Amino acid sequence: MTRNVGGIDRIARIVVGLALLSLIVLMDGAARWWGLIGLVPLATGLMSYCPAYSIFGIDTCARKGGRT
Repeated sequence: MTRNVGGIDRIARIVVGLALLSLIVLMDGAARWWGLIGLVPLATGLMSYCPAYSIFGIDTCARKGGRT
């Protein structure tokens, strides 16, 4: 599994994931469980790997040595 999520993208995913997970505490009723969708961006941010990026050939990781 090669990293394909880098820098700012990774930080944004973690922040959005945590914000969505906070809905579990802040919302009432059945709507609160929509906050679980925050697990996806949080996990991809922490692992620096996004399966959807692999499918579409996207890579936001900076590479050393000028390679892309």
